[in-house]
Amino acid sequence: MIAALARDAKREAEAANERRVLVFAGDRDRGFDAAYSAIEAVEPTSTAIVSTREGFRFEEHRPRSADELLGRTREVVVLDCHEQFVPNALGRSVGAVDGGGLLVLLTPDLDAWPAIRDRFDDSLAVPPSEIDDVTGRFRDRFVGTLRSHPGIAIVSLGAGGPEDDAIERDGLTGPESDAAAERASAPASAPTAPPNATFPAAVYDACLTGDQVRAVNAFESLATPGDAVVAEADRGRGKSSAAGIAAGALALAGHDVLVTAPAFRNAAEVFARASELIGESESDPESDARRLDAPSGGRVRFLAPAEAADLPDDPDVVIVDEAAALPVRLLERFLDAPAVAFCTTVHGYEGAGRGFSIRFKERLHASPFTVRDVRLDEPIRYARNDPVEAWASRALLLDARPAVDEAVAGSAVEEATYRRLTPDDLLADEALLREAFGLLVAAHYRTEPNDLARLLDAPNLVARALVAKERIVAVALLAREGGLDAETRRRMYEGERVRGNMVPDVLTSQLRDEGAAEPRGLRTVRIATHHALRGEGFGSRLLDEVHEEFGRDIDYFSVGYGATPRLLRFWRRAGYRTVHLSASRNDASGEHSAIMLRPASDSGRSLLDRNAAAFRDRERDGLSDAHRDVDPDVVVGALRACPASMPIDLTETEWCSVVGASFGPGMYDSAPGAFRDLALAALIEGDEGNETDEIALDGREERLLVRKVLQGQPWESVAAELGYVSTAACMRALGDAYKPLVERYGTDFALAERERFIND
Repeated sequence: MIAALARDAKREAEAANERRVLVFAGDRDRGFDAAYSAIEAVEPTSTAIVSTREGFRFEEHRPRSADELLGRTREVVVLDCHEQFVPNALGRSVGAVDGGGLLVLLTPDLDAWPAIRDRFDDSLAVPPSEIDDVTGRFRDRFVGTLRSHPGIAIVSLGAGGPEDDAIERDGLTGPESDAAAERASAPASAPTAPPNATFPAAVYDACLTGDQVRAVNAFESLATPGDAVVAEADRGRGKSSAAGIAAGALALAGHDVLVTAPAFRNAAEVFARASELIGESESDPESDARRLDAPSGGRVRFLAPAEAADLPDDPDVVIVDEAAALPVRLLERFLDAPAVAFCTTVHGYEGAGRGFSIRFKERLHASPFTVRDVRLDEPIRYARNDPVEAWASRALLLDARPAVDEAVAGSAVEEATYRRLTPDDLLADEALLREAFGLLVAAHYRTEPNDLARLLDAPNLVARALVAKERIVAVALLAREGGLDAETRRRMYEGERVRGNMVPDVLTSQLRDEGAAEPRGLRTVRIATHHALRGEGFGSRLLDEVHEEFGRDIDYFSVGYGATPRLLRFWRRAGYRTVHLSASRNDASGEHSAIMLRPASDSGRSLLDRNAAAFRDRERDGLSDAHRDVDPDVVVGALRACPASMPIDLTETEWCSVVGASFGPGMYDSAPGAFRDLALAALIEGDEGNETDEIALDGREERLLVRKVLQGQPWESVAAELGYVSTAACMRALGDAYKPLVERYGTDFALAERERFIND
């Protein structure tokens, strides 16, 4: 029975160039027996198994490392959902199945599955919650999609053996597949080089669709400085392949092509296609998979985003794959390249952030670049109406979107309604779920299918929203943290990671605050405002409502994020204060992460006070060490939001140096420590709202204090970066910047010294 079902599904899938899903529900061992029967019946040329088990004769992957399937295609992929059902692994497995192929799911009994807890659920049980607190809503919804979508066969495996097996659904689309089969069998004209092509004909011979030809033709423009290309597509349309073909052609023409993506695995297809064109020998054990050298002297090389954004070795062309998975601020740094291409998935867990399509594309088109936009719609791996693509999009909300602009246009922040989005509400209202999750996807480059499961099942997460015109216009995903028992806190202090408690973990294990995990906190994991209403105050209003609702039940609010000047200002205005700035940049975002707290009780205030003071003390020395290259505007923003005062205790000799450099012939180099203390005090305590205006510094003066005094950069580079006409002018500007600091912090001795210079 199973063999016949598999053959029928495979035959129909091949005829229509679509994919089919076989679900074997029941005992795990019986599920593997059924999977082997199906594989033997269809005799695939390539099979991969994703499971926590080992010892298969096929290609193996663990659920947590299923991203190894990215950029690959297999005729059959078996996903074992028993011991660890990871939503991300499902998304990656679906994407790896080729047209005419089968996705085989091994699951517990479908009726019982939502109540079963596994290792993925254990990861959602954030202390002090336990695994029994995790719900099964995500799986309940998932089972519903299996039972309702076309192209999915379900076999209930009987406890008594194969004779008790029952086919719940055969998954065959029947007459509906006839039209698809007709389309799949219709002769397609082979793609040919366009009349205006400058790449050799062999380059276009590597293209599989007309869309790829158009994309590669657009990439030809990158051979000329000042040109940019944006290539967008859904998954499986050959976007990365087109980029790889173009990269290989450019390298053969002698160009240095720098490729970047959130991880090298995202760019694997680019390198595979480029390698085929360049003719790199795969058997060469000395070859570097991340660098391809062409006979012409050109090359294709990969660097992680944060490193690539510095444009090392002055590449001729930069190709950014999965660009929507990177923050806008990082993408902007690639606009300094001579020529650049941005390739992005429109829908999919790789990252579909509207930050790219709404904000960054506007800036790109406003730049000096001549921009060519190209979209690839024709699927390569499977037919256009593949039912499995539609099922995966619904099951994992890969195509979730916020409300359309017209539906929220003109919404007033004061008329918006604050709403709790409970998991039961979201599960009961598919439209509400899609709108809320779509807004989170649109606003953040890292939202993925696992986050959908967390939203529905994790006991430590809550969601809140603002609703206007019956549409969600702002949403916040919040995580309860802290409140941990003494034994857990001890283990955390000794270095043990405690999942789901990001802020207490950093403060305890990294920053050595042994009591940081005792107070109860509420962390903003994500906050998103509809892109059509940004800047209207909806985000601030939503936070105000959150503070009002939870402020009596917790000790502090917190947030951790990639620090930018704009975000630092936003969170400071919301009452949050800096306690940490990470030593290293995030590989994908290219930003240093900031942690900020807003106290809600005496315990929260104590937590903030001691960690803010520790942050101040770390930065006094850290800014000339680990933070030596941090953007000075980020440094200013982080220090401005630090509530710890800076004690000033300079000797008379040190005051003589500072006053002399400000009002007379003194030199900064005679007492750099004194200058550092005063700079730190000025940036921490200064504020645009300072009524006395005693230490009013403009933006360039603040950057000067950071770059020269706190980060210890050479005079020459500081003068060049900040636009001073000479090093001497930069030195004079530093002395002038210290005049208001002498006025603000000077002792009687310092002020008398100042008067002596003024009177003389």
